[in-house]
Amino acid sequence: MTEETLYRTMLFDFYGELLTDKQREYFDLHYNADYSLGEIAEMTGISRQGVWDIIKRAEETLRKTEEKTGLIGRFRENQSAVAEMEAILPELIANTDGKAKQLAENLSAVLQKLKG
Repeated sequence: MTEETLYRTMLFDFYGELLTDKQREYFDLHYNADYSLGEIAEMTGISRQGVWDIIKRAEETLRKTEEKTGLIGRFRENQSAVAEMEAILPELIANTDGKAKQLAENLSAVLQKLKG
């Protein structure tokens, strides 16, 4: 999956409910279900250009929403910070004892909860 494809998927996951039903359906079919513009046009009875226009408007709405809120950017930063902590914790656990080790193990458990 390319970075752009991943970003579009995240835009849809975070903000898809802000789209109209038609925008949500066409965007999902094209980017998530990998339908071509022609296939969507055939299914819906409109032109390929009409499908493309709806998808482009939907994507513009999603991108503008992210520009205003920055939720995906903050989510990515948080995920990166969690990954860094996960990389550090095993060494900390291995090189400490007593109360510090227990605290590091507890922190590791909390990070696992954050990841879901």
